[in-house]
Amino acid sequence: MRITPNLRHRRVGRVLAVIAGTVTLGLFASPTVAAVASPQYNTAALAAVTSAVDTSGVDGIAWYTDAASGRIVVTADSTVSNADLATLRRAAGANAGALRIDRSRGVFSPLLSAGDAIYGGQYRCSLGFNVVSGSTYYFLTAGHCGSLVSTWYTNSGHTTLIGPTVGYSFPGNDYALVRYDNTSLSHPGGFTVADPFVGESVTRKGSTTGTHTGTVTALNVSVRYSGHPGGKVSGLIQTTVCAEGGDSGGPLYDGSKALGLTSGGSGDCSSGGTTFFQPVREAANAYGVTII
Repeated sequence: MRITPNLRHRRVGRVLAVIAGTVTLGLFASPTVAAVASPQYNTAALAAVTSAVDTSGVDGIAWYTDAASGRIVVTADSTVSNADLATLRRAAGANAGALRIDRSRGVFSPLLSAGDAIYGGQYRCSLGFNVVSGSTYYFLTAGHCGSLVSTWYTNSGHTTLIGPTVGYSFPGNDYALVRYDNTSLSHPGGFTVADPFVGESVTRKGSTTGTHTGTVTALNVSVRYSGHPGGKVSGLIQTTVCAEGGDSGGPLYDGSKALGLTSGGSGDCSSGGTTFFQPVREAANAYGVTII
């Protein structure tokens, strides 16, 4: 049986995500009226605000540094109260003006579900990219999947073995490595690892929602999922691609370029949403494997 990145599965969990940004409207001003410049914050001030957000204890937020505007962009999910936002501003202190706070509907959570793609225990996720080391074949998936499942199967009845989780990293990162122990399974490829860029058109596959497209909106994003104390994941790719529960671990790519593994997001594929991805280069380097 072929295990490919577009295996199907059923939704159980909620999707986790962040909105990429807001639209700024320009104003036409008379030449005689002086424009009011926004305060500028230096690198040290932005670093201090990032640290304050990181240690604030507020869950359900994602944040990154927007170098173009000189601001720390924070996206808050529906669980974040006004009091929580006030906590963020107090933590930033005199540099609170460097915060740009956006809102996202839904709840930030890992895209984990039970279903019919890759199965282990009561959980179901999506296969990401097949990889190889020497003569041994593996695949990459989400770390929050690998943290919960020790052995994976192709079916919900757990009768067709794939193999064991041999390593995972979550939180902090969100990647896992699974070994093919069943030699009757094939492991197709056709990808080469690459690094994404803001504005890139990308495609995601998942076992719940299939194939969807979108755009990369930010890099090096940190997310602290609601209901997962201490569950911050850093260095993520932020996109406008939708995803739903069970799509976790599925591949993000641009043509034959392997870019990332689905981590989490908010919204759904009916009304849209934002999704975060673990960069696949970091995962492949961590395990010393090659994308195929």
